[in-house]
Amino acid sequence: MYAMETLKKRLSHIGYETKKEDEASLSFCLEKVRSTVRNETNLPAIPEGLEHIATDMAAGEFLLAKKTFAPDDLSALDLTAAVKEIKEGDTTIAFGTGEGSLTPEQRLTAYIDHLLTYGKKEFSAFRRIRW
Repeated sequence: MYAMETLKKRLSHIGYETKKEDEASLSFCLEKVRSTVRNETNLPAIPEGLEHIATDMAAGEFLLAKKTFAPDDLSALDLTAAVKEIKEGDTTIAFGTGEGSLTPEQRLTAYIDHLLTYGKKEFSAFRRIRW
């Protein structure tokens, strides 16, 4: 239950207020991410050091599903003042109010991609070798 409340708070910080009908989708996204992290690390549970990454990945999964199947539900998100800069390896994404030529949909897509991939490199620090 802790993970569900954390995910709801994370989505709230992003600007999406969860509704009762989102519960099943949120649970599915959490389980999908838990499975991914457990498979990548070969551990029976998500390590404490990866919980924040798992929360962001679940938020990304949820927002991607919403964007695909119910885009009108995301109309309340304010994408005009999105992240100023995201730097991951040799990839840099920078946008802000009035900057760049990205549409709000492109900004949302870039942010969802960031949520889904940020921190995956940290999995290796927790990986247990499989025999």
